[in-house]
Amino acid sequence: LSMDIEEALYTTRAMRRVRPDPVPLDVQAEILDAAIRAPSGGNTQNWRFLLVDDRDVIARVGPLYRHAIDQLWQTIYADRLAAAAEHPEDEENIQMVKVQRSAQWLADHFEEVPLFLFAFVQADPSGGSIFPAVWSAQLAARAHGVGSSLTAVLGFFHPDEVFEILGVPRDEHWVMACCVSFGYPTGRWGIATRRPVHEVSYRNRWGSPVGFIVDQPLWSPQAAEPGP
Repeated sequence: LSMDIEEALYTTRAMRRVRPDPVPLDVQAEILDAAIRAPSGGNTQNWRFLLVDDRDVIARVGPLYRHAIDQLWQTIYADRLAAAAEHPEDEENIQMVKVQRSAQWLADHFEEVPLFLFAFVQADPSGGSIFPAVWSAQLAARAHGVGSSLTAVLGFFHPDEVFEILGVPRDEHWVMACCVSFGYPTGRWGIATRRPVHEVSYRNRWGSPVGFIVDQPLWSPQAAEPGP
């Protein structure tokens, strides 16, 4: 299976709403085989990838995830959600509400998601080795039509409980970098709305213009279609 790399890069976004249909083992194998080809600092490959599709295990993690998401809304995102409630017509607040509803859907339906990937790493406080591998897994999943979404809230709020549930050894200094949900999405693939690149990028010195303006995405499904 192959996909144009630009299509994969432009359309791989958080797809949290998924069907309960299982992800075939051969697809899972390709996802992880792509992941381990990612760069690794010093080629140490101090990573472990734990796939979870056991319904009993997922049922034990689900309440922890819901509690973590509740904590997220009450702390880090509290001000933004309050602003969205006060000024619901603002475009930025509309987007915030969409993200909140999507994330809450995953929390509410955690036990229905067919597959999770927990990524662990040693001696990599920056995440510079593990996150390229996880992103490669998500790109590979996209090529197979599988949606994914990365979250780190379990590592912030319930690391000990998750380690216990998953049987992760506590004396080997593993750190849970993230948890990624996988499944066939209920919605459509599309290019995520983002602030234009020239608004968030500089050249040579902070605040200096990057040297180009990109008002619209430089890739579109129409542009990728072959001509007559």
